[in-house]
Amino acid sequence: MGGDGGAAAATTVVESREWYLADRAPENVPTSDHLKLRTVTISLEYESIPDQQVALQLMLISVDPYLRSQITGRNDDLHLPQIPINKVITGFGIGRVVRSKNNNFSEGDIVINPFSHVAEYCITPSDFLRKIDPTAGIALPDYLSCLGVPGFTAWIGIEVIGNPNPGSNVFISAAAGGVGMFAGQLAKLKGCRVVGSTGSDEKVQLLKENFGYDDAFNYHKESNFDVALTKYFPKGIDLYLDNVGGKMLEAVLNHVNTGARIPISGMMSQYNINPPKREGLKNLLNMVGKEVKMEGFLCGSFLNRFGEFSQQMEKYLKEGKIKPKHKINQGIESFLESFTSLFSSSNLGKVIVQVAS
Repeated sequence: MGGDGGAAAATTVVESREWYLADRAPENVPTSDHLKLRTVTISLEYESIPDQQVALQLMLISVDPYLRSQITGRNDDLHLPQIPINKVITGFGIGRVVRSKNNNFSEGDIVINPFSHVAEYCITPSDFLRKIDPTAGIALPDYLSCLGVPGFTAWIGIEVIGNPNPGSNVFISAAAGGVGMFAGQLAKLKGCRVVGSTGSDEKVQLLKENFGYDDAFNYHKESNFDVALTKYFPKGIDLYLDNVGGKMLEAVLNHVNTGARIPISGMMSQYNINPPKREGLKNLLNMVGKEVKMEGFLCGSFLNRFGEFSQQMEKYLKEGKIKPKHKINQGIESFLESFTSLFSSSNLGKVIVQVAS
């Protein structure tokens, strides 16, 4: 129990595998030269747990592209703190409390930890832990997808910044990814016509059949983006949720309607390129003539809206109006492959690593 160690788990010392940053990765997709797996010993003795902290056994770990900006050695991308060399990687995780020195948490509680170690076990402050209600009828992976950062990002982009009117023409890039799949569904719920771009024919079918997109295209096959957008948006684009940047964003600016909005949640096509080599935009003047509003955003700036988001998305989920799709890889050892898959067309939906059941 929290506070006195109570019914302590029988095991007092565990061997835990964890991923750490071995070297900076300023460009290209990170490899095993940059992210490495090591084994550490963690004491679960009650006396070894700092006050107001808990020991967690990790169950699920979210795999998110923002990590890419934390291992470059620069602070010029998303302005997220750089992970120090030789330090463990962190991210959103779901874990089971195995020892607690906080009376608000008991052994056996299932919690969400936004600053979890990418590991099998960790000892962590309890300030940001949030309990999961096991009677809520929600699958655990959903807390890392539609009710987690990807869903919140999509909700901010569509509901808060984009806020399209019914009938608006909405375009979503990286549409079958963790953010895109929810963004398109939210736009459909607002009565919009929604088209997505994605990296395979299989994903095109997924967008149309599972997520209700009106249309979608494979950007590897329809690689002339101006031609593709002319085809799919004969009446222009009113809202573009940008997840990729680069040539796709430039093409979109040739097809925007007056007063269009472009919320930018990420630029996946540029993450693995050094800043001097990144693609620039030649047609920003279109923003002036069309009075376009382009706005980048980070979820952390909208935490005052998280309660509203959670309530709405949980309702949509239970009513079947929002459908998640997960790619769950087994074992902590699968984290690197899971992470690098974000920069290819090899995964469908939100990528999660299952560490324990």
